[in-house]
Amino acid sequence: MDIDPLETVENLDEAKPGDRASFRLNMLVAITVAILATFMGICKVKDDNIVQSMQQAQANKLDHWAFYQARNIREEVAKATIVQLKLAAMSRTGAEASAYQAAIADYEKVAAEQSRKKEELKGQAEQDQKDYDAANFKDDQFDLSDALIAIAISLLAVTALTHQKWLYWGALIPTGFGIFMGLSGLLGWAVHPDSLIRLLS
Repeated sequence: MDIDPLETVENLDEAKPGDRASFRLNMLVAITVAILATFMGICKVKDDNIVQSMQQAQANKLDHWAFYQARNIREEVAKATIVQLKLAAMSRTGAEASAYQAAIADYEKVAAEQSRKKEELKGQAEQDQKDYDAANFKDDQFDLSDALIAIAISLLAVTALTHQKWLYWGALIPTGFGIFMGLSGLLGWAVHPDSLIRLLS
């Protein structure tokens, strides 16, 4: 059976006012869902990149703390060796005492170098934690945006089925907040509802 487009248009023109209102409402729902799906897709790309940077920051932090512990062990070994050499040097005289002093000086340099490098690694590990926290802040914004927009799309689906206009307007509340949180993540706004995030964490 062939469909005549002109007949469809004529039927639409002859439709009852209630049918026209339902058609307009369904059209609004469809457009809103399309906009929300597009916005969610853009946010998803950004959020995935943020999650990758969080994973990298976490890996860097673990590596830097591991190297910090290694430097700390080397420093402690060097300090213990210095103590042993100083005790052994007390019973030596002449050339032997000079050799001990030279060895002690060398180990003191090693200990100082390990201490300096250890502090550098500590600073890098602390910076990695700051980078992780900053990325997690944005990740929370995108997570909240996803949740709110998912609620909005669910309400819009019910609106399309029931043709209740008040449901459409109700769906715009989580829509607005969801878009606001997504824009906060995309544009770097410092909006972070801590109490709600803690509740969902």
